[in-house]
Amino acid sequence: MTLVCINGEFVDDPAKATLSAFDAGVQHAVGLFETMLALPPRESDGAPRIHRLGEHLSRLETSIAALGLTQTFRPEAMGDLLVETARRYGCTEGRRARMRLTVTGGDLNLLRPGSGSALRPTILIVCQEPTEYPQEMFELGVSAVIADLRVNPLDPFESHKTLSYWRRLNALRDAAAKGAGEAIVFQVSNHVAGGAVSNIFAVRKGTLQTPIARGEETAVARSATLPSPVLPGVTRLAVIEHAASCGIEVVRKMMTIDDVLDADEVFLTNSSWGVLPVTRVEGRSIGAGTPGEWTRCLRACWLAELDQSSNADRG
Repeated sequence: MTLVCINGEFVDDPAKATLSAFDAGVQHAVGLFETMLALPPRESDGAPRIHRLGEHLSRLETSIAALGLTQTFRPEAMGDLLVETARRYGCTEGRRARMRLTVTGGDLNLLRPGSGSALRPTILIVCQEPTEYPQEMFELGVSAVIADLRVNPLDPFESHKTLSYWRRLNALRDAAAKGAGEAIVFQVSNHVAGGAVSNIFAVRKGTLQTPIARGEETAVARSATLPSPVLPGVTRLAVIEHAASCGIEVVRKMMTIDDVLDADEVFLTNSSWGVLPVTRVEGRSIGAGTPGEWTRCLRACWLAELDQSSNADRG
């Protein structure tokens, strides 16, 4: 089952969901997106829960403002629409769902000279069955390869979830062709950025290490530094919070390939799979070649959080 909502109008048949041929997202990939998990309510008469809804909307709002996408975004109203979409999908009846929220630059026809029309974004929500990953991925771990893709810290769009995702999907496709679960992407400076569609962590020297993300540069660096092209992942934040509550030291740093290859454990995070162990990189075993203790612990924390999440704080 798939439910589509376009600008507040619900479409039960996805084949009948249409966008303008002149939409900025279609024409020029002008837009941003967020992927979230919708969960059943804790009480029978409660509302569906969207995992870390506040963090997702806050990140989206920050990106919209930084990139100048629209001036009409209202997080509270968007949160209500997402919850209503999850309700109509059937999350109140025990279903889980993968929700994709896309905000584009809207219909370019509204920008014609003399039209006098203000730019209105297109709001697209797609609610469908969550991706089912084989349990072996989490029990045995996956392999990763080094992507050819290099990201530029001077590109102001790089650390945001824009619709211009072709390069990353191409890197992921190349990894799949080699039998790998992810591709590790580096910056042009040869520092680790993360996975093609994920953030990366390494357990090394008794600490949990992860690349510096956008917004963390000043707090981490002792002197002036380049902006980070690393997305501040929502699941990444969850893992950092859980690690802190477990007394695990988290180090944000400019990571190198040695930080990955010489790590005791490596794992990847995103909102779809949560915490995913990596046991081999380019054919080289990571640690003992099996998911490590910290990885298993932090994945268990993430899974427990799904059962406890609430829509109360929308950021």
